[in-house]
Amino acid sequence: MRLSDAERQDALEALEEHVRTGRLDLDEFGSRSAKVSAARMASELEPLFTDLPSPRPSALLPLPPMPGVAQASAKNDDRPPSKWLAASAVPIAAAVAIAVFFFTRGTFLVFLLPLAVALIMSRRR
Repeated sequence: MRLSDAERQDALEALEEHVRTGRLDLDEFGSRSAKVSAARMASELEPLFTDLPSPRPSALLPLPPMPGVAQASAKNDDRPPSKWLAASAVPIAAAVAIAVFFFTRGTFLVFLLPLAVALIMSRRR
């Protein structure tokens, strides 16, 4: 990911803190700060901070999860089929209702099927 000016400034401030606490001397600070100023990508900052504890620049911290966005995890892939089917029952019923409606030229009552499945699944939980 490309760095912004604010992220470069944050990295320089983190290096300044390490100088203040005595983890870096002025010569090493000078060489690292020159590399920070020239850095274009966040990956270029990683080697400059691998041997230093916190504080670290915000560009190297993991991104917080975005609200409303489901996070992929291995646990979701390892769910047993019964749980997957229970979670997918209403969308499957809706797809079946649409297919039955178009193939049989039926009435709109067929769309009560997803509602019935939703009610049944809510009572099971």
